[in-house]
Amino acid sequence: MRFWLLPLLVAVPVTAAQAIDLPTRKPGLWELKMQRPGTAGDDVTMQHCTDETTDKKMTAAVQPMATEACTKQDIQKTATGYVNDTVCNIAGMTTKSHAEINGDFNSAYTVKVTSQNENPLPGVPKNASMALDAKWLGPCKDGQKPGDIVMPGGIKMNIADIEKLKALMPKK
Repeated sequence: MRFWLLPLLVAVPVTAAQAIDLPTRKPGLWELKMQRPGTAGDDVTMQHCTDETTDKKMTAAVQPMATEACTKQDIQKTATGYVNDTVCNIAGMTTKSHAEINGDFNSAYTVKVTSQNENPLPGVPKNASMALDAKWLGPCKDGQKPGDIVMPGGIKMNIADIEKLKALMPKK
């Protein structure tokens, strides 16, 4: 796993168990740009075709892992969006994250995450930050279906395929 994804996985999807849920994004094609300030060459831009059902499925798919791994999941509505504070333990590493989510989920939103890792794994910094800029581009392209994600280099996958792979994982 690329560890720049860890703050995003820890901070954003855990909201499904909260009294306050994030709204679903406007259906269509979203461009997602992830940056880690202070790191070169680790920025990632992808496109995600989505609809309301797919957005809800993505949250529901991650929620069991977040519920098991996180001892704190606190999301609050603010004047401009949401703030989410979490404490999670993944692979023996405790991560405290603070995420600020702003925007309207119809045309653009941003997620800024800061995290502190106790007992970081090799190659994982003690303190990290990540920013996600999401922009609605319009309808999904011809041949795309909800859940399709186009990664750097043109690699295409669908979130439903990830669910199928999870079913093959050994149970504890």
